[in-house]
Amino acid sequence: MSLETKTLQATTPTSTLETLEEKQEFNWRQCWYPVAFVKDLPANRPYSFSLYDEPLVLFKNQNGQFICLTDRCPHRTAKLSEGQIINGKIECLYHGWQFGSDGQCLHIPQLPADAKIPVNACVPSFKVVERQGMIWVWAGEKETAVDEIIPILPDLDKAGFVHTDFILDLPYDQTYLVENVIDPAHVAISHHGTRGGSNRKNAQPLEMEVLESSVQGIRGKWRGTNKSNEAWKYIDFVAPSLVLNTAYIEERDWTFGLALYSIPLGKGRCRLLARGYRNFMTWGAKLRPRWLDHLNTNKILEQDLPLIVGQQSEIERLRTSIKELYLPLKTSDTLVVEYRKWLDKFGSSLPFYQGYSTWKNVENDELNAKPILLDRFSRHTLICSSCNRAYQVINTVKQSSIGVAIALAFVAILTDDSRIKIAAISLSILAVGISAIAHTLKTHFERSYTRH
Repeated sequence: MSLETKTLQATTPTSTLETLEEKQEFNWRQCWYPVAFVKDLPANRPYSFSLYDEPLVLFKNQNGQFICLTDRCPHRTAKLSEGQIINGKIECLYHGWQFGSDGQCLHIPQLPADAKIPVNACVPSFKVVERQGMIWVWAGEKETAVDEIIPILPDLDKAGFVHTDFILDLPYDQTYLVENVIDPAHVAISHHGTRGGSNRKNAQPLEMEVLESSVQGIRGKWRGTNKSNEAWKYIDFVAPSLVLNTAYIEERDWTFGLALYSIPLGKGRCRLLARGYRNFMTWGAKLRPRWLDHLNTNKILEQDLPLIVGQQSEIERLRTSIKELYLPLKTSDTLVVEYRKWLDKFGSSLPFYQGYSTWKNVENDELNAKPILLDRFSRHTLICSSCNRAYQVINTVKQSSIGVAIALAFVAILTDDSRIKIAAISLSILAVGISAIAHTLKTHFERSYTRH
């Protein structure tokens, strides 16, 4: 599915979507889910992820094609993602069983050379495609996959557009993420004074309108009421995994978009893949390092994070409907309520969800037993290639500077030449300063933002 961001006309549905519309139900298996940006994937190692708590593994075969299998060896259920890639095959490190592109077992070291590999020694496989630098997996049978409904962004293929990408694991359900990013009213308060955020003085009644709601998603628009004739901004929810925010300045032909893709990793876990794009003031995106951009983006997401974690925890504790708990305003919560009602109408097939009047939650003892990982290192730095690389460099600079400072201090102690002593002490102090700066920067890749 391509998103024509300058028009609010619905995309012509495929026969698959027409069938879904007729049945008025949403089948989460008949969908594409975003997994990762290609740039963030390891070069020669398996990549593990999950979809609604189903463990999956991604790797490349001999032809450089991405392959997705269930992350479970049929021999003794060890994780294939802990294994290695050998000649385009993934090998389980427990006993060396090897599997090919379709999940078929190709080698079992413990079998005699003339023995046949058991027919059921195979792993379920899923269709994978790459579009606009992102990896997508189809959750259903490969034969049912419809490539045309991948929600790509047509603007990215046009000249003059630049984009920045950001990936983050979050400790709450996907539905709470969608509710958060479909809600423009919280920005002025929650993100006050943050670059890319807003100011508390901008909190105001909003004019909001639902333009369309169907099994395919929701199309809406909004604008502030404090200024006359303020331009409309648009929010589209493309089920199940995209919220697209767009704005235009038509007299200058400027377009801004923020595509917030997500994947439900499991109960209490989701992954955000954010892609901001525009065709104006492009120099910033071209010159600013990706990791530097991510420091601010992390801060913005972490301003909301503890609030959403607490929100979900309280709703699940009370075990009642959002309709009974929320006090929504037409001047701020129209799209939020519409999304929760969309879940009521179309979300019954989902493994778990929290609609407006209905809900389906599953008990997850593992979730309740484990502490929620709120540190930035676990949620972002480990899975972002740019920040991981910058973190390693900064850590090396820190350690090297400490070593240099100690060595220079010894030189200053041992030498009798006053000029060398002064130079050594000065350089040692400089090295200590560099180490301190590197340590401070290093913590920004490790620790979450906290409000003062």
